[in-house]
Amino acid sequence: MPQTGDGQGPIFLTATDYDLPKTLPEGVAKYTNFRPMATGGTGVLRTCFDQITGRTVVMKTLLRQFLLDAKENRRLLREARVTAQLQHPNTVPVYEIGRDPVQGLYFTMKRVSGENLFEILKRVATKVPETVAEFPLRRRVDIVVSAGLALMYAHARGVIHRDVKPENIWVGNFGEVILLDWGVAKVWGQPDDAPLSPLLTAQQNQPQALTMAGDRPGTPLYMSPEQINVNRAAVDERTDVFSTGVVLYETTALREPFRGRMIQETFENILHDTPPVPSAIRPEERIPPALDAVIMKAIEKNPASRYQTMRQMLDALRAVEFPE
Repeated sequence: MPQTGDGQGPIFLTATDYDLPKTLPEGVAKYTNFRPMATGGTGVLRTCFDQITGRTVVMKTLLRQFLLDAKENRRLLREARVTAQLQHPNTVPVYEIGRDPVQGLYFTMKRVSGENLFEILKRVATKVPETVAEFPLRRRVDIVVSAGLALMYAHARGVIHRDVKPENIWVGNFGEVILLDWGVAKVWGQPDDAPLSPLLTAQQNQPQALTMAGDRPGTPLYMSPEQINVNRAAVDERTDVFSTGVVLYETTALREPFRGRMIQETFENILHDTPPVPSAIRPEERIPPALDAVIMKAIEKNPASRYQTMRQMLDALRAVEFPE
């Protein structure tokens, strides 16, 4: 019997044999049964039913107060196009991008049942037995490796994510791992607020500053030193290496390495402090010394001291031997 994998019982394919409407609806009119899913700082996610394909999808739109905000519209369009063009098993497929007189700019994408890595780590940290059993150290690391594969692919296409964090790593009920939220992605050769070119190419090898002075795209706990010092260093793929290293640290030690009482203290910690290795925080986890070494190299302050590519980091992670 088909199962959802989320404890909600069986789920079957439906709406496969009905006739198409004589007049096919277009745009947002194709979608019905809107249900809220999540709300962020400027956008909202809703599930809805596509009457043409007969499937449930996720639609992202701007919150009403941002519908006419030119900057937020450009950012949403950037996210939609970057996500659509990064076609990889660890990114989410985009089905449609459009504009509606009422809903404004929108895009639809595949709905993946599951939860983000942050929610999983919270339950592991509080020792929920089922979660601890389902997500031992090795599986948690493998989840981050899968997200790293999406980053490696994106880097080859000239895209830097700039906001890698557990909340943006989606773990599906059937083993899927999806790296989400490319809204602050840096695209080589494109200013932050310019329209994206039709194709992302790795051949665009003349990087330009993609952030306006004073902007710090990303989430403070996971930012690299060069993201904080926006006027001192260029942001490249080694920034994603750093953020992925912070996620790995949290995944193993179950705490963030640089958290301060306030944002500025967090920034000071990122710039100047070296945290203890994860195995010193959680000796009961039996964290391999080789995993400690990978994490600490990834979060080096100086980009030149880190792994220079995501591929190098993933190769090092794959070489780690975990205790049975």
